[in-house]
Amino acid sequence: MNPNKQLVTLILSAAMLATPLAACQQNRDSHTATSAVNGNTAANAAQIANMTRGYQLAKWGSNVSVAYVDGQLHYRANGLPNHPRPAEYALPNEGVMRPTAATSHAGADISKAQNYEFKIPLNPRRAVSPTTTSLGVVGAMISGAPLFNPYEFDQTTVVMQSNFSVKNAAGADVWFLDDCAGHPTPFGEYHYHALPKCVVAQVDGPTGPSHILGIALDGYPIYGDRDMNGKKIQTSQLDQCNGITSPTPEFPQGIYHYVLLDVPDSTSSIRCFTGVIEPWLVQMPGMPGMPPKQ
Repeated sequence: MNPNKQLVTLILSAAMLATPLAACQQNRDSHTATSAVNGNTAANAAQIANMTRGYQLAKWGSNVSVAYVDGQLHYRANGLPNHPRPAEYALPNEGVMRPTAATSHAGADISKAQNYEFKIPLNPRRAVSPTTTSLGVVGAMISGAPLFNPYEFDQTTVVMQSNFSVKNAAGADVWFLDDCAGHPTPFGEYHYHALPKCVVAQVDGPTGPSHILGIALDGYPIYGDRDMNGKKIQTSQLDQCNGITSPTPEFPQGIYHYVLLDVPDSTSSIRCFTGVIEPWLVQMPGMPGMPPKQ
């Protein structure tokens, strides 16, 4: 389904408000060089080594390319997850920003390959104050598909709270979100809005702790909703960005990490970045080729 001019205009406007991408591209070479120098100082060497060891233990899908270069995790994937997807989804009608059953229709899965390339710092640093997540990718997942924040295009509608179904031609229910808390954008970008249970099933046992599900764009890891003792993590234990500092299987000494929850509210995904976020890492929906290669 092709978005109309109004939808494209609104998304482009959101992109311009979210970050001055043109200015960032002009400065990125010098900034990257500075980051590389900082990333190799003695003060950060131990952190980079620790983060690298942890991420090397993650069960990255065979459809994902991961390398560790100059204090960064280089991630490449085409955005199509390594798990099954439904043949049909409830797709918004053209121009709809806040989909409902009344403004959507059943249609074939429109997910298509993307070109995701991220260079994410292995020495994440806490920002002075959190940065609110905007439209598009907020984390790169082990399945090859990205994580989005909890909201729809209007940045108000909580997707997990407003999931719905429509009838297809055969009279069967077709859902907006699949069983993995994922679906495609109108541009064909498959993504998650909450704890992807089908990805969890690939790396976790029926009991015990959660393992790495991905890496946020600020460099901190993303996990499921169980602690080292296998107990469910509650929203009250997390900070405003869905983060917590505690031991994990990959970081037994403890680490700050984001937690994805299976809940029907805005705490289902990352609402803000705790760490410093490089502006050119922001991936806006429907804008192929971003972020720019470094």
